[in-house]
Amino acid sequence: MARNDAILGHRQQMSDPAIVVRDLTVSLSGRAILSGVSFEVPRGTTLAIMGLSGVGKSTTLRCLVGLQRPDSGQVLVDDRDILALSRKDLDELRKRVGMVFQMPALFDSLTIGENVAFGLREHARLPEEEIQRIVAEKLAIVDLEGMGHLFPNQLSGGMQKRASLARTIATDPDVILYDEPTTGLDPILSRVINELILDLQKRMHATSVVVTHDIAGAMLVAHRIAMLHRGQIVWIGPSEEFQTTDNEFVAQFREGRVQGPIRV
Repeated sequence: MARNDAILGHRQQMSDPAIVVRDLTVSLSGRAILSGVSFEVPRGTTLAIMGLSGVGKSTTLRCLVGLQRPDSGQVLVDDRDILALSRKDLDELRKRVGMVFQMPALFDSLTIGENVAFGLREHARLPEEEIQRIVAEKLAIVDLEGMGHLFPNQLSGGMQKRASLARTIATDPDVILYDEPTTGLDPILSRVINELILDLQKRMHATSVVVTHDIAGAMLVAHRIAMLHRGQIVWIGPSEEFQTTDNEFVAQFREGRVQGPIRV
């Protein structure tokens, strides 16, 4: 069944899953980053990818939007093979995918409102009145109502993160990718951001992938969790089982033990 989107036009309802990754292999400078990674993300659910730094989590996200070309494997987003798309078709698909980076990556020379409106002006043919309505709506969702006139350097780090979220969701993406969204934040602000991620998933029914070290955050926002180690998925399952599984990699990571199969 098809539906219409006010920003991006006609969209086709696809069957589950929304994201399929098959045997993904990536090497950089002769070093294996990912080795045969496979997983699926059912539509409207959130997958958290956890693991130590440098195990390939961010590389996996980049492959999902075509920013990193794998050596082999397949990436399907909405039943479309990323690697087989033309540059034009890939650009069109990216309009349906929002990405939240580790750093807010806001344009310093633009106000917060202009930052949120940037994607709308680039990709949507909307009257200015409608753009301003959407900007106000998204800022309100992330608790920045009435702050659109401020510049990024006038906001705290946590507020900049929220502004970045507002910019990401301005075009109502089908898929949202989060790369360490709580990096550098204290536990309270981390909880605020994670609750926003959870709220956005419920509001937008978006399919999400969250790369994080934050176990509490992953337990809060994710339906399923994948544990990545040395470029391979060593465990994947429902988030509630992450706390009880006796998988030796998960248990060591979960308990913060030095002893175990994970070597630092």
